[in-house]
Amino acid sequence: MTSTLSTAPALPPLLARGALLSPFKRPRPDAGFPRTRLLLPRLRADLTRLTAYERVCGFPTGEDTLPVTYPHVMGFPLAMRLMSARDFPLPLLGLVHTSVDITRRAPLRADAAYDFAVCVTGLAPHRRGTEATVVTEVRTGAGVVWESASTYLARHRTDPAAPATAREEPEPLPVRATWHPAGSTGRRYAAASGDHNPIHLHPLTARLFGFPRAIAHGMWTVARCLAEHGTPDAVRVRAQFRAPVPLPGTVVYGARGGRFELRGPRDRVHLTGSVYPA
Repeated sequence: MTSTLSTAPALPPLLARGALLSPFKRPRPDAGFPRTRLLLPRLRADLTRLTAYERVCGFPTGEDTLPVTYPHVMGFPLAMRLMSARDFPLPLLGLVHTSVDITRRAPLRADAAYDFAVCVTGLAPHRRGTEATVVTEVRTGAGVVWESASTYLARHRTDPAAPATAREEPEPLPVRATWHPAGSTGRRYAAASGDHNPIHLHPLTARLFGFPRAIAHGMWTVARCLAEHGTPDAVRVRAQFRAPVPLPGTVVYGARGGRFELRGPRDRVHLTGSVYPA
């Protein structure tokens, strides 16, 4: 079923609804999930917020085209409407963004209007709980010009008899830059993107969800890497969010060819990713 919206949903009420419903959710991989496809036609970027986004993520400001990650921000209110709904089985509070896969077929003009469609495509077991996949499509008259698939993890007890999957740690890539994200980075990104998840905003609110300090948004980390790396016009980006980046903190950006990563103290891997022509 497709539901067509006339305006983008406001994020604060969705966050509040998701927070209120979270204690009543019982996540599991075989749970039902919303089958509605949300459609928002003729959506344009807010150029003031776009400039703030470019600045906090390190992209050049005033470009004619959108940063490769910015359509995720534009479509996020639709995703939030689905994930905060009563029939979405994972609790919104504490939900962790674990991966993103982006395909851009051509540059998107910053002043153009686009049709956005968002849907939940399924649930899957994870070694730490249950993951949901949310797909976003951006269309023009020529068809799909940008699309992404994001996975979000709800952590809960899993079958103790299930075999643990060892995760192979990659060899460090050549260091290209060292960054020192400030404690305000989460708040600056939240103001630009609208994603005011409390785990990113302040140590006190982050501690409510088990984090000793605020942590950076996953989409900020991948956007910051792509601003440094650069992308071709037609591109496929894949990123795995491996461990939270504490704020404030220090991270090392490494890259070789189409691969990139973020590491922290003691070589802890925060993010791995790849950039290839689509």
